[in-house]
Amino acid sequence: MEKILEVTNLCKTYIVNKRQNNVLKNVNFSVETGQMIAIMGPSGSGKSTLLYTVSGMDKATAGEIYFCGRELSKLSAKELADVRLDKMGFIFQQMYMLKNLTILDNVVLPAIQSKKNTATRKEKVTNAQQLMRKLGIIDICGNDINEVSGGQLQRACICRSMVNNPKIIFADEPTGALNRTSSDEVMEELCKINNNNGTAIMLVTHDIKVAARCARVLYIVDGNIQGEYNLDKFTDPSTLRDRERKLNSWLMELGW
Repeated sequence: MEKILEVTNLCKTYIVNKRQNNVLKNVNFSVETGQMIAIMGPSGSGKSTLLYTVSGMDKATAGEIYFCGRELSKLSAKELADVRLDKMGFIFQQMYMLKNLTILDNVVLPAIQSKKNTATRKEKVTNAQQLMRKLGIIDICGNDINEVSGGQLQRACICRSMVNNPKIIFADEPTGALNRTSSDEVMEELCKINNNNGTAIMLVTHDIKVAARCARVLYIVDGNIQGEYNLDKFTDPSTLRDRERKLNSWLMELGW
């Protein structure tokens, strides 16, 4: 399989009140096309910082990050912004959307902004509508963002992340603000995207039920990856309970 993300000796340091805080320390891993990988660890361990740094939203202090063969630190601000727009999708715990736009307008916006997406405006809107139909939210396309449930809004965020057909989706606690039913529904959709589209997904989560749907789990403590657990690709819902049990046992061994 092709490596779409390769991280070598990644370090991230913040200076706070003249004191050095080493949040990431010599992190190494890679993500291949179509993989679904979870990042877990205690609060403050560097999970979200890792996600933001490898996706180019934050700048690394040291080390190398290659995405689709291009080293992110060598790109200009504009080139990096184009890569994030055209080849990456993003989903966050807080469902950021523009309040003055409808749900559909928010979903289609990245496609409208993209210069590499050569479809007509009508085709881009049609594609966004098809994504919303697949995720069961086409009936809210004309709603404002304050007129829908949290689960519906997060599924709209998934549609937005997919509208430019990205190589990878980065998700920071995508189910953290949802109840269990909505969380399960969102994860079912992410798994469908991973299985059917071959889109790689890298997500940060505290939830074992979420991580158990991923093929790989990285456990990070104090900015270091302490271990990796490999599961088969999740295709059979009847195996989920067993996957959760095995993952929980492994995490407990690491001090979870």
